[in-house]
Amino acid sequence: MTSNILIDGFRLPAGSAPVACVDIGGTKVAVNIVDAQGSRGKVTEPTATIGNNDALAQQIIRLIAQSCTMAGVQTEDIARVGVSSCGPFVLKQGLVELAAPNICGGLAGKARGLPNDWQTALLEAPLRAAFKHVRVENDGIGALEAERRWGALQTNGVPMANCAYVTWSTGIGTGLCVDGHVLRGKNGNAGHAGHLFVSSNADALCGCGNIGDVEGLVAGNAIARRFAALGYADAAALFVASYAGDKRATALIDELCEVMGRMLYDLIATLDVQRISIGGSVYWHHRDHLLPRLRAYVQGKLPALTDGCELVSAGLGERVGDFGALALVA
Repeated sequence: MTSNILIDGFRLPAGSAPVACVDIGGTKVAVNIVDAQGSRGKVTEPTATIGNNDALAQQIIRLIAQSCTMAGVQTEDIARVGVSSCGPFVLKQGLVELAAPNICGGLAGKARGLPNDWQTALLEAPLRAAFKHVRVENDGIGALEAERRWGALQTNGVPMANCAYVTWSTGIGTGLCVDGHVLRGKNGNAGHAGHLFVSSNADALCGCGNIGDVEGLVAGNAIARRFAALGYADAAALFVASYAGDKRATALIDELCEVMGRMLYDLIATLDVQRISIGGSVYWHHRDHLLPRLRAYVQGKLPALTDGCELVSAGLGERVGDFGALALVA
């Protein structure tokens, strides 16, 4: 496993043109520039959800310019732009638009409270109009490629052939690799396990419009939506209460882990993977509490499938999103 110290010092080879790395989440957008001097000029803003449906793309173009200024780089010198984004994606004339539940308010309607009625958010077309070389991938795929290259999904520097990355954050996403092939699917949406139906629970409205999928039940914003009336304003409050001995909070966390654990088991049973690394803000800040519980829901279930598959924390830690974008263009 590569240490974070080594990753923090990652640089492109001497003489390489700078690249822009963009990480789009349902909550925030982060941009940084990487070149032979390393990673520089990182800027972060809340994800744009107001205005026309090109607002996010225009935000990214502005943030890249701002990041370039901070890094002392000319925008026109950017060789490639790597965009690691939450999905799902919709292809329009071969170019990616986002149909992301936590960004596009037109998917689930006013019940989710997003301040727009977008069915999709423009992304790739405006970026390609501003930059010569742009690569857009699902953030699960970006994180998977980063974890296989620098993080927990490698053995002695060799990327694992059968593995997965799972993020437990504002949303739930995965990146999948089987027989050495990263799975993408017809629209780049392979790995959207967060939208597997697991319940008919009526209070679990996902931003995609589904009721009772994994994301609607356990994602960071789902925790706030479902449990605020019980006194837990967000995921952090729920875990703080559990750590303080609140038995109801602990029981709710166990229920969340049961849903996530079953999703992880389903991935193992379907894909026959060797290792799954887990990241994302909800998981990462409470990993010592969550990882043993998730392992307990997988271990011993049909050993012919689960033996030889391990669950681990992301080797790149909180920076997996940054390096997911870098993995697309480095």
